[in-house]
Amino acid sequence: MTEHGKDNITPIDGKSRTQPDKGPQIRFPPPLVYFGFIAIGLFADRFVTLPSITYGPAFEWLGSAFIAVGTALIIISLGLFKIEGENPEPWTVSKTIIARGPYRHTRNPMYLGMAMIMLGIGIWRDSAGVLILLPVAILIIDRCVILPEEAYLVRKFGKPYSDYQKRVRRWL
Repeated sequence: MTEHGKDNITPIDGKSRTQPDKGPQIRFPPPLVYFGFIAIGLFADRFVTLPSITYGPAFEWLGSAFIAVGTALIIISLGLFKIEGENPEPWTVSKTIIARGPYRHTRNPMYLGMAMIMLGIGIWRDSAGVLILLPVAILIIDRCVILPEEAYLVRKFGKPYSDYQKRVRRWL
């Protein structure tokens, strides 16, 4: 890092210039998207006439399993961020590319974990509202968080990140 908090960043156009590294400029915490849509979905189930989804007790276990796996994925990913000295908040500056653990299989294990938790809650609570809103939450995260993060990481790291994108899928 150069003085005054500036990094040498090679932008996509390939012309090197010194500018402050402001991170990907994400404006909101992604978990709020998932938790917000979970709350809206549960509210809709209670106060709006939605089709009933009755899976039975066996599916409560399936929902619980999705919640557990999603939570584990987030915890493991956060642990890797801590080990690497990275801040997991997506609006902060990145110092390195994490490409081990779950990041070998998905570029976004925390967002995938949050989606799994939302799916699990939808199944566990027999919630049509939560299940209907899951694709909306994923689309918002994909377009408003992941795309700006990835554009930033390409500008910041260049070919190493582009190569990582070619090797590892965005979601699964």
